[in-house]
Amino acid sequence: MQKKIHEILKHHWGYDSFRPLQEDIINSVLSGKDTLGLMPTGGGKSLTFQVPALAMDGLCIVVTPLIALMKDQVENLKKRNIQAAAIYSGMTSKEILQTLENAVFDAYKFLYVSPERLATSIFITKVQQMNVSLIAVDESHCISQWGYDFRPSYLKIAEVRDYLSKAPVLALTATATLDVVDDIQEKLHFKEKNVFRMSFHRSNLAYVVRNTEDKNEQLLKILNGVPGSSVVYVRNRKKTKEIADWLNERGVIAEHYHAGLNNETKDARQLRWKNDETRVIVSTNAFGMGIDKPEVRTVIHLDLPDSIEAYFQEAGRAGRDEKKAFAVLLFNNTDAVKMRKRVADTFPPKEKVLEVYNAICNYYEVGLGSGLDNTFVFDLGDFCHKFHQPLLVAHNSIKILQQAGYLDLTDEQDSSSMVLFTCNKDELYNQKHTPDQERLIHVLLRSYTGLFTDMAAINEETIAKRLDWKQEKVYEQLVGLAREHIIKYIPRKKTPFLTFTHEREELHRVILGKEAYDDRKTRYVARIKSMVDYASDENVCRSVMLLNYFGEKNGENCGQCDVCLKKKNAKLTNDEFTTIRMQIEDLLKNEALSIPEIIERLKFKEQKIIETVRFLLDNNIVVQNKYMKLELKK
Repeated sequence: MQKKIHEILKHHWGYDSFRPLQEDIINSVLSGKDTLGLMPTGGGKSLTFQVPALAMDGLCIVVTPLIALMKDQVENLKKRNIQAAAIYSGMTSKEILQTLENAVFDAYKFLYVSPERLATSIFITKVQQMNVSLIAVDESHCISQWGYDFRPSYLKIAEVRDYLSKAPVLALTATATLDVVDDIQEKLHFKEKNVFRMSFHRSNLAYVVRNTEDKNEQLLKILNGVPGSSVVYVRNRKKTKEIADWLNERGVIAEHYHAGLNNETKDARQLRWKNDETRVIVSTNAFGMGIDKPEVRTVIHLDLPDSIEAYFQEAGRAGRDEKKAFAVLLFNNTDAVKMRKRVADTFPPKEKVLEVYNAICNYYEVGLGSGLDNTFVFDLGDFCHKFHQPLLVAHNSIKILQQAGYLDLTDEQDSSSMVLFTCNKDELYNQKHTPDQERLIHVLLRSYTGLFTDMAAINEETIAKRLDWKQEKVYEQLVGLAREHIIKYIPRKKTPFLTFTHEREELHRVILGKEAYDDRKTRYVARIKSMVDYASDENVCRSVMLLNYFGEKNGENCGQCDVCLKKKNAKLTNDEFTTIRMQIEDLLKNEALSIPEIIERLKFKEQKIIETVRFLLDNNIVVQNKYMKLELKK
């Protein structure tokens, strides 16, 4: 088997050898053991399930919440002639059913599934008919309520295991504290504890905190001082564009990036950055997952993330080529105040959460006792406008309702264009149409079924190929048919989906329990405090602080973070002491000087001069006169 996995690695990926820990995890999986792999960002997690799955008979089910990453990995596998597919919210029922049936008949080697799809009756029915060899759980910290990104839908994985008892589980994460490590194994029903942990120490990465009131100028100073590619993280979408524009005005080629951009724009900006046409990407935390660029020299945070886990993962995108890189956090005293406000925004009062729940039910006209498993396109802005809710409070209330098991909100994703004929067939054929309309209607009716009974998903690109038109013309003609009330047409758009995971309840029966609200708030406050402590501490090595947080208690000082360098620079060597002493004595031979005047004249760090002066005073080599100036002892 050892020879086989190396052949697979070489044949499909072109590598001669595995990275540290990869082969150990692969061998554990191949021996049938439930396995947890802790590997830092960029450690090559995907190969630890892709290689053993290719060495085994059957299908590997991969559970991941990151739809963009899911799509990327499916495309990358297909490019290597490995059959793969994905199931996620936003697909039509027909598309999901077809994909599941293909998986039953061994059409794929990998089936990527978003966690909210696991609990659906159709998935549970079909998965029992599949020959599943391995269940890979990416971002496995999401199953733990102790983790920083708990998602209730992950708990469904254990239920799926009941139907696939022979398939081992490989859980993977880049960030997990000791409590989370234990919780992952318990929640996934590991037969026995089995953890492979790669040290989170990054010898080439210098962690730096800069305390500054002018973050923009400090950012520019860093970018001018450290050449090479960079990622700059900020908290909100509006700020991504503001900072990118500000940098461009000062000669730094930058582009902004966030989840609200369409896929074409995001892909184009990623490509320009990867090809070094753009030097800096200014982004929300939407950027980075699955982005493989080894030679990033700086990752700079202008705002504090919500947790050490999130910071460590984002900062870890610097220096994957193992050359010197910097992870810089810009911090000032107002950040601590902002973090406290973030707690209030993230956990609105329970009364407000219930108000939002009631408003959402009314928004979709869901009656009491109904709504279970209903999925709707969700426009947060429209909802908040109609029901007079603050955006941030509404969004976080929905997340709390998701934790409590009432709703499920997916990430933004591209939904298919939809068409429905608003007239019956007889009326359609009796109407007069232009030649182009006739051709388009003919292709629609030949390509898609059920267009007279329900909204059906269509693909403008496919229609354009069949008509030998440009996509723009297809769009214009569809809009024209809609204006004439022949069809109802909803163009493809980027949108999240909201699913009712529980029938609508009367408000007094909606339970925001201790686990869903109180415990999570307590843990969130603790994570916020850890993040502020990291940023404000000036005595402990940054690397040691991070390693301690993740349970590595014997980390050594890195010697390259701002704290270590400050201590190193402050240390006075014998040669420096001798030189400073001689220069001070030479100055004082001619005139008496104050300490500030001496500091101004000598080209040494202030602290080292003061330390030398203190020695000279303590040993009565120099004295202070009545004017508080220093002079040599006579």
